[in-house]
Amino acid sequence: MNKKQRNLLIASIALINAGGIASCSKPAANSTSTIPVEAGVSEELATYRKQVLSQIAYDINLTIPEQKQQPIQASETITFHLADNSKPLQLDFKEQPDHLKQVWVNGKPVEARIEEEHIILPAAHLKKGQNEVKVEFIAGDLSLNRNADYLYTLLVPDRARTVMPVFDQPNLKATFKLTLTLPKEWNALANGTLQDSTVNGQVKTYTFATSDTIPTYLFSFAAGKFKHVQRDMSGTTMHFYHRETDASKLEESLDPIFNIHRDALTFLEDYTKIPYPFQKFDFVAIPDFQYGGMEHVGAIQYKASSLFLDEGATKDQKISRSNLIAHETAHMWFGDLVTMQWFNDVWMKEVFANFMADKITQVALEDSNFDMKFLVDHFPAAYSIDRTTGANPIRQPLDNLNNAGSLYGSIIYHKAPIMMRQLERLMGEEAFKQGLQEYLKKYAYQNATWPDLIQILDARTSADLQQWNQVWVNEPGRPVFSYDMQSAGGKIESLRIKQRGEDGSSRVWPQFFEIALVYPNRIEELTVDMTQSEVILDEAAGKEKPQFILFNSSGQGYGVFPVEQAMLQQLYKLENPVQRASAYINLFENMLNGREITPMQLLSFYQNGLTQEQEELNIKLMTGQLSEIYWQLLTRHSVRLMPRS
Repeated sequence: MNKKQRNLLIASIALINAGGIASCSKPAANSTSTIPVEAGVSEELATYRKQVLSQIAYDINLTIPEQKQQPIQASETITFHLADNSKPLQLDFKEQPDHLKQVWVNGKPVEARIEEEHIILPAAHLKKGQNEVKVEFIAGDLSLNRNADYLYTLLVPDRARTVMPVFDQPNLKATFKLTLTLPKEWNALANGTLQDSTVNGQVKTYTFATSDTIPTYLFSFAAGKFKHVQRDMSGTTMHFYHRETDASKLEESLDPIFNIHRDALTFLEDYTKIPYPFQKFDFVAIPDFQYGGMEHVGAIQYKASSLFLDEGATKDQKISRSNLIAHETAHMWFGDLVTMQWFNDVWMKEVFANFMADKITQVALEDSNFDMKFLVDHFPAAYSIDRTTGANPIRQPLDNLNNAGSLYGSIIYHKAPIMMRQLERLMGEEAFKQGLQEYLKKYAYQNATWPDLIQILDARTSADLQQWNQVWVNEPGRPVFSYDMQSAGGKIESLRIKQRGEDGSSRVWPQFFEIALVYPNRIEELTVDMTQSEVILDEAAGKEKPQFILFNSSGQGYGVFPVEQAMLQQLYKLENPVQRASAYINLFENMLNGREITPMQLLSFYQNGLTQEQEELNIKLMTGQLSEIYWQLLTRHSVRLMPRS
């Protein structure tokens, strides 16, 4: 069955199923049934609210005292268009009952009560069309990250509702107008540009312009005793807020920080063919920030130690800084301009940010080895999860946003970029880029799903992306490769390569990878198009029999690749550090699978090899593996064998 026939069959089945479901399914979310009031934001509630709500705008006023123990008094006006007022509307607010003071719906007071993390807006007070809700409350501290002389919000994935009442789901994008009353010595930045600043005694009031249309998890502000640096970077004015006091770090880091941001913006505008899509581009460095960074529109947050490096910084640290800045900048298009419908696709924004960051860093840092960094950063971390029986697929279901945090991890941050690189290679770089451009333009300032993107990409390739997507995205695990080489008279007669699921299944991971035929005086690299469970590499026939074959020599294939004992004698003679890195990873994964090499053999091999390996990233890779072999395998095993006293 070809791709066209398969798609027609799927469409026919969908029509049949749609007809059957229509007559016997449970009532739709927009029927007269009441949406259950339960903790979190259920998928059912989110679906209903998306059907009836639009044109949402928040006008928020916060008074922040100088002492972090004192409460933050707040008020808020929410306006929205409502398509159906036949049932109550749930407004999300995860705080103690005493934090909610007063609520008005369309000018009429209603009971100020929190029920299962929601404020219930009675149907009798709602109307079709434009509505206005006013709330007086004490802002929740859970996600305000208050310190002695600064604070900042971090509201991903569903923590906006822990600060203030909102419709907290990613596909209800809104505008935010923020007013902050602060201690006089403080300053602040937010999603919108600073519109006005007034001083009254010991306090000042900042009024920010209405933000761009964004999801609630991207609403953000930071306030406190921050220093301010402003630069015009090729026509883009950037404002940078920080608390760094080390003069040498400032001198060493400020130029690279601004330049990398500028280069990232330039690259992304060219790649996407969409100019920077928001009103401003500012960022802040925060001590002890929980993550490397967070992509808030107009107010990107970074961990300060990731940005400020001293003159002794390693090459790896500089590459990591560049990659981090590029990652957060890429989010402006991937995640901020186009946002997932539901947090089951949170991995999409992360995979695109990683994918684009790798491309940007490759251009921004001339001495960076893109393939090397990609291999060492992503493959060991992805394998560490995907080799386990409890591995999760890239795309997972999610029934309630209060479980969204469980979706983050090494699979979305590390396996997904590998998958994306394979997808680009499958389609071709230009067709893939044009597909992404179409996706961004079609869904700009809106929400979209992974299937929406796959549909766009599928139209640009002869490959069956639906089948490809099933094994790479919707299922966990990885393949294990084996090979059979027949030779005669010192020549290769045939080279057969096979794959099977590590779980013993017959699943096939369509992918491209390289193998290197290693000879005493040269290396010949061949590309394997592994679209079947078994392929014969015709290109190898007639070639001289090599000393050994190095599988996945370019570091782009995914799975457990074969290794040979003969490789151990020649590995350090390989001049390409990517080939050596791939070999180290292959050896480690085969050792864990009990193939070809034991933990003690690999430990001894690495002990000798550390005196010969010169590449910084490879040394980092080897020492990490050495530590795991010693502490997790050999030492633990030795302890079990020790007799009891």
